[in-house]
Amino acid sequence: MKTNSINRTLTFTLSALMLVGGFSACKSKKKQAEAEVKAMPAGETEIKVMCSGPEFFTDDKVFRANNLGESMDQATSKKKAMANARADMASSIQTQIKGVIDNYVNSRELNNKEEVSERFEGLTREVLDQKLTGVKTICEKQVKVNASGNFKTYVAIELSAQDLLSAYNERLSKDDKLKIDYDYEKFKETFDKEMEKLGKQ
Repeated sequence: MKTNSINRTLTFTLSALMLVGGFSACKSKKKQAEAEVKAMPAGETEIKVMCSGPEFFTDDKVFRANNLGESMDQATSKKKAMANARADMASSIQTQIKGVIDNYVNSRELNNKEEVSERFEGLTREVLDQKLTGVKTICEKQVKVNASGNFKTYVAIELSAQDLLSAYNERLSKDDKLKIDYDYEKFKETFDKEMEKLGKQ
């Protein structure tokens, strides 16, 4: 009988301790959440954007972009989100490739550097039009906005930097005006250096 009584007492004590521990954990999480809310300036509320954050940033291996689209129609909201994300990615890639072209052209002994740069940039647009249709969707979330009844789609997309470089190389190699002066290894080296800088940002 004594053993049963001791067992019951131990069980009750352990259960009580676990409950107290659980309440403490809940309280500490609640306090932490309240502290975070208090840390925001008065009149401001933090907004969590889906398909966004550090894991969706461009790095030295892939270009990434994220955006959203809203419409009364669910499919249209997705199309808008994809179009917006592709436009952001195209802009980011063009900026990056312009830096690569400038550095590459300036490092070469070329007759008319300005004309060569313009030709490179023209080819960039052609390659982008081709490659952006094959981007990979890495995040997609859809919600219905209760106030308006509209659909909102959040997306994040990515494109391999090496896939882009390969497509670019293929196009440059076939260009009559550029292939005489084009050095793939030198161009790749310049491209990789610029991508490394992106990865460190």
